[in-house]
Amino acid sequence: MSIELLIALSIGVMVSCGVYLILRPSTFPVVVGLTFLSYAVNVFLFAMGSLKIGIPPILSEKIDTYTDPLPQALVLTAIVISFGMTAFLIVLALRARDTLGTDHIDGKAYLPSSAEIQESEQADKEVNNSTSERVTKEHTAANQESKP
Repeated sequence: MSIELLIALSIGVMVSCGVYLILRPSTFPVVVGLTFLSYAVNVFLFAMGSLKIGIPPILSEKIDTYTDPLPQALVLTAIVISFGMTAFLIVLALRARDTLGTDHIDGKAYLPSSAEIQESEQADKEVNNSTSERVTKEHTAANQESKP
């Protein structure tokens, strides 16, 4: 497996995980998803800068080849910006959770509809009735067996 394929697959996995997490309804997975996307962009910038291993980024008289320092500077800047953005998003999410009482993205917790509530109550009643009938039958059978 070539290094280019490995880098491309890792970028694809990070982007897909990031997009999946951004679409979650809670705030913490969104923050983690944005972090995954920033990592993917950083690796993409390194890959597009034709990263050369063991070659200095500075041109001198003794060295014939050098690597371009611009992708490294861009990635370093992106790391600093993404760290600041992540810290801001975490503080914003914590503040919203304290204020709203939920960590849902819309600020609303999931509330079931009245039809779902009625279905749930009906199912609970059926389970309770069948359980109480079974217990009553078992208790009656046990009492009849114990009588001489």
